[in-house]
Amino acid sequence: MRRKLLSAPYLVWILCGTLIPMAMVFYYGLTGDQGGFTLSNIAAIAETGHAKALWTSVLLSLVSTVICLLLAYPLGLILKKSGMGQKGLLVFLFVLPMWMNFLLRTMAWQVLLEKKGVINTILQSLGFSGLRLINTPTAIVMGMVYDFLPFMVMPIYNVLAKIDDRVIEAARDLGANNFQVFRYIILPLSVPGIVSGVTMVFVPALTTFVISNMLGGGKILLIGNVIEQEFTVGNNWHLGAGLSLVMMIFILVSMAFIAKFDKNGEGNTF
Repeated sequence: MRRKLLSAPYLVWILCGTLIPMAMVFYYGLTGDQGGFTLSNIAAIAETGHAKALWTSVLLSLVSTVICLLLAYPLGLILKKSGMGQKGLLVFLFVLPMWMNFLLRTMAWQVLLEKKGVINTILQSLGFSGLRLINTPTAIVMGMVYDFLPFMVMPIYNVLAKIDDRVIEAARDLGANNFQVFRYIILPLSVPGIVSGVTMVFVPALTTFVISNMLGGGKILLIGNVIEQEFTVGNNWHLGAGLSLVMMIFILVSMAFIAKFDKNGEGNTF
């Protein structure tokens, strides 16, 4: 009985913070203005504007996720091979940006990428012409990579750090070269971390609207922007909730991938 009473705050938190909001999303998404059941809010994702925003979001999220993976995997290997003191410093440096406010981090990229920003000022001082960086898909991808890269690095590093060095040494004793060690030992054992990292980057990148608002200047609409505008500007909670239900499909698919490839939770670090 005491244990059940101790779990009461957690149950209240889950009820108020998860179950009730989810129930409201389902209610508004599956009903119309008159309160009757309808699937039109979900089917609205097929409309030209919504479908374009969705596929733009998917494309930019995939690009950002791939870039994060290409950057994070070598970093994870570097962290694994570094010394204890150096390893702690490097991990601290990667986690440090996460302590800063998300909006401030995105605003910093505005300063870097705007027409008279830091990057163009440096280029012009070197005799080059300025680049159009802000309000472009490239700017959005750069913001996503910067903001979500730690979510890729840490799961991969967490899995790589658990690989026993004696297994690698045994493979080398049996004649395996560096490529074979990576192909047949390191890469297969790091799959849970890769899957976890890809999910932790792709899902927030797919649903973000702050980065595209600030670095895209409102000119590039992602599905997150469309949903946010339906709630705040259009005051159409039914359509916004219906589109949100569509996004939940991507979240459920991501959870299924994690459940399949990371059954022991080895890639979980947060």
